[in-house]
Amino acid sequence: MISNLQGVLSAAAKGMKKSAIRELLKLTKNPEIISFAGGLPAPETFPIEQLIEVTSEVLREDGEAALQYGSTEGDSLLREEIVQMYREKGFDISLENVMITTASQQGLDLIAKIFVDRGDKIICGLPSYLGGLQAFKNYGADLVGIEFDDAGMRADKLDEKLTELKGLNDLPKFIYIIPDFQNPAGVTMTNARRKEIIAIAKKFDLLILEDSPYKELRFEGKEQESLYVLDGEGHVINFGTFSKIFVPGFRIGWVIAHEDIVNQFVKAKQATDLCTSPFVQKVAAKYVQKGYFKENLTKTIELYREKRDIMMAAFDEFMPEGVSWTKPEGGLFLFITLPEYMDSEILFHKALEKKVAFVVGNVFHCNNEGKNTMRINFSYTPKDLTKIGVQRLAEVIKTEMR
Repeated sequence: MISNLQGVLSAAAKGMKKSAIRELLKLTKNPEIISFAGGLPAPETFPIEQLIEVTSEVLREDGEAALQYGSTEGDSLLREEIVQMYREKGFDISLENVMITTASQQGLDLIAKIFVDRGDKIICGLPSYLGGLQAFKNYGADLVGIEFDDAGMRADKLDEKLTELKGLNDLPKFIYIIPDFQNPAGVTMTNARRKEIIAIAKKFDLLILEDSPYKELRFEGKEQESLYVLDGEGHVINFGTFSKIFVPGFRIGWVIAHEDIVNQFVKAKQATDLCTSPFVQKVAAKYVQKGYFKENLTKTIELYREKRDIMMAAFDEFMPEGVSWTKPEGGLFLFITLPEYMDSEILFHKALEKKVAFVVGNVFHCNNEGKNTMRINFSYTPKDLTKIGVQRLAEVIKTEMR
């Protein structure tokens, strides 16, 4: 080993940090711990028998191509299926607007690689998805947080901040938004708010990154239109993934954007991994073609609705006064706000002693706030353990309250 590893690291590598969530999850491996921490889909939603059938068909019918290198843009059959899926949602797109990624996390890395120089600003929510914040910071981005209300990112605060930054000749490269069942807050941006955000982006001539891994997981309420559709002029880059609505182990995501932007993603991806696994792409394409995807998604939504309802009922029964939480219409998460004097990081370790886990909320805040918040996942924990876990967590909170 060389004597001075730090001396040869790049500036980017020196600034990289391990994921706070991944490090916390290491502490929850004890099988006795009821974990609301990870953003994990329920294993019972994985269509194993159907995938055995489809995988065998792919290997018999198209094995050589499935096991060979593929194009950077992605398997054409899978892209065609994605185009059709999104046309049904109102997207005016063709194959040239779609590129397959190795999950949407790769998309987050690639967009930073393409657009961010060290010191460039990016607008994000308070709170916002840690994986996105981490990807942007790794390229030296200066993250500027905009607070939320019940309708999502506040348009008035966004306009105010962008006006300030324009005066300093320091406008951001893009605005990062998770509009549907946001991670971690669980809130959904209203159509009216989406239109306000788009108008502001056009006013300042900015791109919007619409990260949408949960949109299909709606349990109730009216579906809101995609920012990509509402814009219609190429200001929005949309990210999707199969990780939360099919199987995370396939690591299949996609970028939908103006053709010129997709071409930039293709060039960046070629230097990263050449292509996403052709084998899993072909399996996914055939799975969708056979109608299994929509069939299984319906069952997943029903299961997650039931799990959310069980958790909401447990919160109503056990949580003390002074604690509030979001009531998501879909997705995987809800967000708890504790009294301001409480620190969820201290609470986390005390909760582990009681065999229950969550994710501390400050890691989702680019301004180091949110110490009195926590993220709770309701999709993974078995239904019969959810109430027990909430009761344990409520007891820890009660003990720590003044």
